[in-house]
Amino acid sequence: MKYAICQVSVAPLRSEARDSSEMVSQVLFGERLIILEELEKWTKVQLTFDGYEGWLDPKQIIIISEEEYHNGLIDKFAINPYNHAMENGLPMTLTIGAEVRSLNESKIKIGSKCFEYFGVYTSGKKSKDQLVEIAKAYLNVPYLWGGKSSFGIDCSGLTQQVYKIGGYKIPRDAYQQAEIGEVLSFVEEAEPGDLAFFDNAEGRIIHVGIMCGNGKILHAHGKVRIDPIDTNGIFNTDSQKYSHKLRCIRRII
Repeated sequence: MKYAICQVSVAPLRSEARDSSEMVSQVLFGERLIILEELEKWTKVQLTFDGYEGWLDPKQIIIISEEEYHNGLIDKFAINPYNHAMENGLPMTLTIGAEVRSLNESKIKIGSKCFEYFGVYTSGKKSKDQLVEIAKAYLNVPYLWGGKSSFGIDCSGLTQQVYKIGGYKIPRDAYQQAEIGEVLSFVEEAEPGDLAFFDNAEGRIIHVGIMCGNGKILHAHGKVRIDPIDTNGIFNTDSQKYSHKLRCIRRII
């Protein structure tokens, strides 16, 4: 079995081995991967964190040893959009959620390469109120299907990344997230950090957001924003109408 780590700020993860195929997710700097299949210009990988699979450009990853893959160092995550790394004196912006795994406070070795990193990083489990503060760092990030970075993010990428940075593992997609945790009976029972799910006319889960208290929800819709929520769903303050129909609220932690 072969292992790798992402060496670029954001690598698109595609459904098929071609540039025009759907971007189903992204791989952020420092994320660990298992190599599943290798073609001349494409590599199929599985993300260690959530098991998500897809194809990416092999030039965007570094092959590492099994020892490096299992080195047991604590993951630290970038928590603001101004973090960056330096390789051979050249800067690279690191998105919120980029991972560094190093005993050294300012350097990380990935395979044969060495990166210096700068900015604010965090590790360890966070409270639900702290999860909301992490989520607010994404405000105004544009919506992007398959995105999970502070350059562009989708609704379930947002919730997964917030929980991941906060020290918790939840699935990648909204319908998967809607299957975990404790269902709440009323909107009024929701606490900051709980997840709210929304469905379409066929009953399929199509949207998720993070409750942030005082009848408000933080979610990715056009951009990451905060809107009022009630028993009917999300009321969009720009359009002055409901944008999503509430299905349920779940308490994950």
